[in-house]
Amino acid sequence: MASRRGHAKTEEQPDKYSVLLPTYNERENLPLIVWLLVKYFGESGYNYEIIVIDDGSPDGTLQIAEQLQKIYGADKILLRPRAKKLGLGTAYIHGIKHASGNFVIIMDADLSHHPKFIAQFIEKQKEGGYDLVSGTRYRGDGGVYGWDLRRKLISRGANFVTQVLLRPGASDLTGSFRLYKKEVLEKLVEHCVSKGYVFQMEMIVRARQLGYTVGEVPISFVDRVYGESKLGGNEIVSFLKGLLTLFATT
Repeated sequence: MASRRGHAKTEEQPDKYSVLLPTYNERENLPLIVWLLVKYFGESGYNYEIIVIDDGSPDGTLQIAEQLQKIYGADKILLRPRAKKLGLGTAYIHGIKHASGNFVIIMDADLSHHPKFIAQFIEKQKEGGYDLVSGTRYRGDGGVYGWDLRRKLISRGANFVTQVLLRPGASDLTGSFRLYKKEVLEKLVEHCVSKGYVFQMEMIVRARQLGYTVGEVPISFVDRVYGESKLGGNEIVSFLKGLLTLFATT
């Protein structure tokens, strides 16, 4: 059973959570998201590290990250930059290589994902022994704030079509706020071929294929405070192409 894979944890090996923060032009958002992560992890008492994977941001995001590392310490803030923008999937692969935790949390650095939900993710995982826990905007008291009608329709429509075609066993396929067992994330990334907007969806579909267990936690998604959304017409076309590819191959 896939959900039983991995090494047994002993008292000498307490859980550690590695947060992967891929960034591109997030100089305004990064200080606040890091402060919130440090705050909530500090209050919860969980062992953690934050891995910033900057893809050559021209706005000086990496320089801001270097200052944050001086403030919070190199043991808590790890900088693993890359020379240019290479895609979300490869950013995770890059980050996993440097993660020392047995659990990995992926989230956006633009403040759309609030770190206050992480404690609920961890509780949910422990409660059911899940291989991954995904934040959902479409169940319970989850929701989306700050989007115009167009963005809401695109997201709802993408999720609905995906549910009909792929029957993935999870309510929010395009979200990117998740907690994984590290070895599960490594295996999923190995199997995924998509990039961009489709990548998160494929991760859930492959998880179902490989027999991994998925838990869900309702979250509030808030549109980015600073900077521009990266969702445009090209991403929508890529999503539709990726969805059809997944439908044909899964």
